Amino acid sequence: MKKNVIIFNSIILIVLISLTITILSLYNLRTAGIKSAIHNAESISEVVKSGLTSHMINDNMNQVKTFMNSVADIKNIEKLWLVRSPLINEQFGNKNRNIARDNLDKQVLNTGKMAYEVDESITKTSVRVTIPYNAVADKGIDCLKCHVVKQGSTLGAVSLILDISVIKEIGIKSLYIISFLILITVIGFLLFSKKILTPYFSLYNNFRINMRDASKGNYKEIIPSSLISKEMRDITDDYNKLMVVFKETVEDIEKKLQGFVGHKVSNNKHNPLTESKDIITNLSDLYQFKKQVELDNTKEEIYARISQIFLNKFNIKKFSFIEIDSLNQKSQKVQEVGSSFHCNKIMEESPEECRAFRTKHDVVSIDFHNSCPYFENKEKSYYCINIDITKNLQLIINFVCDSNEELELLKDKIIFIKSYLAEAAPSLEVKLLMDALKDSAFRDGLTGLYNRKFFEENSKKLIPQVLREEINIGVLMLDMDHFKAVNDEYGHDIGDKVLKELSRILTDTVRESDVVIRYGGEEFVILLVGVKTEEDALAVANKIGKRVRENEIDVYAGNKLKKTVSLGLSMFPQDSTSFDSVVKNADIALYEAKNSGRDKVVRFTEEQVSSVDLF
Repeated sequence: MKKNVIIFNSIILIVLISLTITILSLYNLRTAGIKSAIHNAESISEVVKSGLTSHMINDNMNQVKTFMNSVADIKNIEKLWLVRSPLINEQFGNKNRNIARDNLDKQVLNTGKMAYEVDESITKTSVRVTIPYNAVADKGIDCLKCHVVKQGSTLGAVSLILDISVIKEIGIKSLYIISFLILITVIGFLLFSKKILTPYFSLYNNFRINMRDASKGNYKEIIPSSLISKEMRDITDDYNKLMVVFKETVEDIEKKLQGFVGHKVSNNKHNPLTESKDIITNLSDLYQFKKQVELDNTKEEIYARISQIFLNKFNIKKFSFIEIDSLNQKSQKVQEVGSSFHCNKIMEESPEECRAFRTKHDVVSIDFHNSCPYFENKEKSYYCINIDITKNLQLIINFVCDSNEELELLKDKIIFIKSYLAEAAPSLEVKLLMDALKDSAFRDGLTGLYNRKFFEENSKKLIPQVLREEINIGVLMLDMDHFKAVNDEYGHDIGDKVLKELSRILTDTVRESDVVIRYGGEEFVILLVGVKTEEDALAVANKIGKRVRENEIDVYAGNKLKKTVSLGLSMFPQDSTSFDSVVKNADIALYEAKNSGRDKVVRFTEEQVSSVDLF
């Protein structure tokens, strides 16, 4: 704020304060004038009442008009008149005498309470007052002797109009005097400020400029004027010392903080304090992100959290996460936002050819030649980074930009993005290891199929879902025929190979939504989840039997081995609302298939239960 502005605002403040005081004074003067007029009206009313009573007692009512005119001649009384109650006019037979002139008179006659109105103009103010004359019966005056009315009834009223314009004249004179005093005060303040306050204004302006420059990273000292007080010079010296210390401290903090997040200062002028604040904010956000990631239960939750960071913090709208297993040379897209995946073909067929995966370096769009030959959308720009999650698993993050400007903005953010990914990588590794450990507990070591423990745990979750969605499960219980003979004749190695081949056939024959379980030994369970009819389930079972029957297994020395399987089918919930009962039913049907000649599919029926029991 400049000196002239401060002076102008101070003058405005003085004027406003003065005007406020003047207005309050005029208001109080007006209020006092109105109260004084009402008080005078009440006094005049008492005089009129006493006079009227005296004239009435002395039977001298013909002199009332003269008496009223003499009272009306009192100073500041503009008008004075009497109002008679309708009760009195009816009693004395003159209904039109001294009737109410206006609504105020009528109001007072009806209520028996005083009322007044104020009439104001620019030059004149008057108060219109009407005071009731109520019937009383005391020792001095007993109105009830002459008037046939009840105690307290309104007999009439005295109405007056009083001129209080003299109060307005006093207020106008006061306004002139106050205006003159304001003018004198303003002139004195201008002279005072020019001579005494100018050095302080100048010092203030220097402080303002220096603080503004300091906020931009430009720290300067102030040379104090000799015209200011010693205290102000001391304050200026303290400020200069503070700026020196502050500059050194901020620059030192900035240099040390840069190492935490890899922050890179641009070549343009910058404010170290603002830069440090941004770095600290990012560190705080990064810390909160790390704590939340550590509490996430699954890697999917972690990926979802990273996606939220990309969207909300970095304003990145198109990206995808791809896991690549270097051991099995397989890839899996685990997250996609904004239809950003343009590397489908290479990731499905040869993920090991991905440039970011192969080089373990960032891969970025370049204007004049193609840095990645597998990115399929030539109208977009890309930025791919590689993060090592485990020894054999890498995470490729593919950012897609609609323009070069968007790509340049992404490049500025990439250091911070990698900071978040670096914090998430250990948690992702833990989740993957836990998933692998959990998966191994539910997998059969020989065939890789789910085991009996998985079957028992999964069925607890699966059955409520099936009942809720009102779908069927076809339960196939399968057993390889004469498997013990394979082990006895060819050895357990060949027996294991036969079981692996059977597992492969089962997996290839059923849908991905179906569940194949090695129930124990050469016995398997297949859950046909969502199968429409038992005819469809039987068709799958027969297809399995046919493929097993036709499959040839290399034993040794060119010898081939063929095997068959027996299958039992039971349907849930048609056969029973208890899933355990359905599994037992499938086992009974399997027994029936083996007992009736093997290499067949048998649908469970109630008659089979009786035959098993008898056996």
